[in-house]
Amino acid sequence: MLSIVIPVYNEAESLEALHREIREVATANSYELDVIFVDDGSRDNSWEIIRSLAAADPQVRGIRFRRNFNKAAALSAGFALVRGEMVMTLDADLQDDPHEIPRFLAAMENNLDVVSGWKQVRHDPWHKVLPSRVFNGMVSGLTGVKLHDHNCGMKCYRREVLGEVRLYGELHRFVPVLAAGRGFRVGEIVIKHRAREFGQSKYGFTRFVKGFLDLLTVKFLTGYGQRPQHLLGTIGLSSFVLGALWAIGLAFYWIISRVAIFGLKPVNLHESPAPLYAIGLLLMGAQFMSMGFLAELFIAYRKPDQIPYSISDRTPERE
Repeated sequence: MLSIVIPVYNEAESLEALHREIREVATANSYELDVIFVDDGSRDNSWEIIRSLAAADPQVRGIRFRRNFNKAAALSAGFALVRGEMVMTLDADLQDDPHEIPRFLAAMENNLDVVSGWKQVRHDPWHKVLPSRVFNGMVSGLTGVKLHDHNCGMKCYRREVLGEVRLYGELHRFVPVLAAGRGFRVGEIVIKHRAREFGQSKYGFTRFVKGFLDLLTVKFLTGYGQRPQHLLGTIGLSSFVLGALWAIGLAFYWIISRVAIFGLKPVNLHESPAPLYAIGLLLMGAQFMSMGFLAELFIAYRKPDQIPYSISDRTPERE
């Protein structure tokens, strides 16, 4: 069975055509489908169309949010209901081509757990394409997960991946990075990107600001999620040591400047900002180390179901 999760936000014009294309692909390839539309608080008649599709097709289900909770929440709600061993995600605006689905499933046979789409040729305005490419390069460089298009909504997952990756905020674009951090194998394929026929883009400039902040969060979670003191403590200790050396140096200079044999001009530290900088570094260092200790306590006393590892296989149990 193949599950397909489709977040929907004001996409009434494209839903029937999208469902028709998905059915065509399923029929041609003998797929047993499980299609889940998640209406993320649409203000048009998207929900009425989803209900009509579900009434006509027993392989279609729908979820409706009370208001707009954003794409990560919509995907999480869909992932919680999937039945298939393979799970596809795609956008509802028809820019993702359902006829690419067989290529995703074929790529998964190469011992991969996540396959991400790469819109090598994009039919979007330059002011969306250029920042996106810069952002993708930054994500790949900082996380080590080398994908050309982290933002692509068309991806394929094994269901066990979704059981170990928790989505919140706007982390949906970083699922491959989070999965790789758990040890799952990630790849990508070039896909066809179609020009927009209906509606308008849901993302503006703030998307990139939020994306950068989310990138920092993901880097921390994947690199230091189990050892936060290694990052926070290193920053704190470095700041504390630098502040302490600065303060000691100032005190030493203040003393020797008052010894006549050295011939130094006496300094009045209360007239200089240097002591404040040294004290600031000392306080910042103490705060970072304190945050590191608190973070370690959270890790040490996590809930039993929040395991810090991922198991890929087991040997058979003996009786």
